[in-house]
Amino acid sequence: MLKVGLLGAGRIAGVHATAISRNPGSTLVAISDINTAAAEKIAAQYGAEARSTDAILGDSRIDAVLVATSTDTHSDLIERATAAGKAVLCEKPVDLSLARAQACQKAVAATGRPVMIGFNRRFDPNFATLKNAVDTGEIGKPELLSITSFDPAPPPVAYIKVSGGLFRDMMIHDFDMANFIMGAAPETVTAIGSSIVDPDIGGAGDVDTAIVTLTYADGRIAVIKNSRRAVYGYDQRVELLGSEGLLQAHNMLENTVVKSTTQGVTGAKPTYFFLERYMPAYAAEWAAFVEAVNGGSAMPVTLDDGVAALAMAEAATLSVKTGNPVSLASVLG
Repeated sequence: MLKVGLLGAGRIAGVHATAISRNPGSTLVAISDINTAAAEKIAAQYGAEARSTDAILGDSRIDAVLVATSTDTHSDLIERATAAGKAVLCEKPVDLSLARAQACQKAVAATGRPVMIGFNRRFDPNFATLKNAVDTGEIGKPELLSITSFDPAPPPVAYIKVSGGLFRDMMIHDFDMANFIMGAAPETVTAIGSSIVDPDIGGAGDVDTAIVTLTYADGRIAVIKNSRRAVYGYDQRVELLGSEGLLQAHNMLENTVVKSTTQGVTGAKPTYFFLERYMPAYAAEWAAFVEAVNGGSAMPVTLDDGVAALAMAEAATLSVKTGNPVSLASVLG
């Protein structure tokens, strides 16, 4: 039984607490947060203890920690946890700074402890099925990938200011999804972005609407579209054109009822946001982590994957500022 400490007690930590507690191979032992009341609330709900982060990391009986704290703490906590001999699953991104994430990468490698980054969309049943179809050659060679990711509404500007921006906070999921589906990182990243949803987002130095084009060494292309506003719901679609066919993963809908009358044909909207859309993915992600730790197998999403996606976010940020394509190699150094 994997004994787990949860670092963080915010909204996403509650999702992870549920996944940990429901998995038959893991048990939630302790929770920490700077908001002790929040930690105590989740601890009481799941039969765990509210402790300090130091106490969790110093407890040799705890085998693994899940890091669900603010992004600016991720690298430090990954390093501390692995140095303490624990396996780690950390929410994305690894850090707001690529250089800091690369330093973390080196520090963790020296410990030999397993680290998984929380790109939960890889574990969505629909996207996982699409990936399997790619790997088994069902559409031949992948040639053109399109990823659509629109949020129903923008977050508060106060959050925007500390999030690292759209590319590091939101599109980073899509960067990882592109790497996952295409099986490699791109050579160049070209981005355009603007703030047309909320001028205050632009005032905070970020964009809320963006398109990124990824080009690969063998000529393949991927296009990622992000918006902070889709009034009809959470729009999450993937389309992949291959040499022998097309794969598509459509939105999850609120229901599957379609009404057909003389007035037209109508159906339900997409589910509203990520908690409704990706709950099964979070459970599958945690199950994969537990299986890897308990079985001693490789992590399905690595710290290297997290650094690669962050480098793509950095390249996209630079491309928006300069108006030019950015080589991924030049960003990685």
